[in-house]
Amino acid sequence: MNLAPMKIAMHGVTGRMGTNQHLIRSILAIMRQGGVQLSNGDWQPIEPILVGRNPDKLKHLAETVATKETGQSIAWTTDLDSVLADDSVEIFFDAASTQMRPGLLKKAMENGKSVYCEKPIATELYSAMELAEIAERTGVKNGAVQDKLWLPGIRKLRMLRDQGFFGDLLSVRAEFGYWVFTGHTADQPAQRPSWNYRSEDGGGMMIDMFCHWEYLINDLFGPVDRVLAHASTEVTERIDESGKPYRCTADDAAYAIFILESGLTCQFNSSWTTRVRRDDLLTIQVDGTKGSAVAGLRECWIQNEAATPKPTWNPDVPQPINFYDNWQQVPNNAEYDNAFKIQWELFIRHCAGDADFPWSLASAAAGVRLAEAGARSAGDQTWVSIEKAVTNAS
Repeated sequence: MNLAPMKIAMHGVTGRMGTNQHLIRSILAIMRQGGVQLSNGDWQPIEPILVGRNPDKLKHLAETVATKETGQSIAWTTDLDSVLADDSVEIFFDAASTQMRPGLLKKAMENGKSVYCEKPIATELYSAMELAEIAERTGVKNGAVQDKLWLPGIRKLRMLRDQGFFGDLLSVRAEFGYWVFTGHTADQPAQRPSWNYRSEDGGGMMIDMFCHWEYLINDLFGPVDRVLAHASTEVTERIDESGKPYRCTADDAAYAIFILESGLTCQFNSSWTTRVRRDDLLTIQVDGTKGSAVAGLRECWIQNEAATPKPTWNPDVPQPINFYDNWQQVPNNAEYDNAFKIQWELFIRHCAGDADFPWSLASAAAGVRLAEAGARSAGDQTWVSIEKAVTNAS
């Protein structure tokens, strides 16, 4: 059956994440494959329209980049209000400023649009909860990006858990981050935009990454009961996009202990001011009575009980054990598609009435809740309990 194209307005895709992950590797890739295949075998085609403030960037993406990737150009406009009022637009997607997001999503939902957006959905919990309530009241289909769930390394961890590899879970430790250049040296330009380091513009490590850690921990290990966190602004001056120095007001590093409702301890260190000496930019080590695993973004290494070495503490002699030698790499027995693209396809199927989509705005509000609890813990220097959160994806 030839289905009518599903029109998707994409707001804020001129940034790094929006361009690479959402437009090129997701939407244009879906167009290139002919759409999204539904459970009955039909293909749901899509028709994106890019929306933003910079006509030059939009035109380049819509004409040059889209033509290169798909053989055809796509529509673009700087008139956001006309897009929100257009009845032919079914989905409104937002990847622009977090501070603008609640107002845009609210307006889109009130206009009957299905909404899908980057995280966090808001910088404050009350605003995130309001969005979830509007979605419930209007009945529109809604969702938020939770891409880490489909990373190959995380999928391998989930497989090991489901196969009982770990035995009884003992602890989880995660290291995330890398060195983000300050911009003071001409040959080392900053990799991230300046607003990420200004709290008044919605920046900050906790609000950025705790939203990810909430759904990741919840999916793999269960819901968080309480948190003890410390936040720090470790680099106090950076250079902005115009070449001028600015004062950093947001946390660029956050250190947290999450205690789950099951009693499991999860430690997560997150930093934009660390230099990497580990397997990947994100590594998660899971220890259990029968085995341990260390997952990166794509790969996963395991060590079972029988292969565990027996080290002794003797600082007077060189360490005789190479601790990497006794780990086995989990093979890639499946083809792993782009994590953002996978979730886009799931949301498009959901909007086509073909599947459920638990990664809703209500689910995303739980991430904002955890970030807010972490900030309160850091400010008060005490444990903060997590109230029973809104429905979480699992």
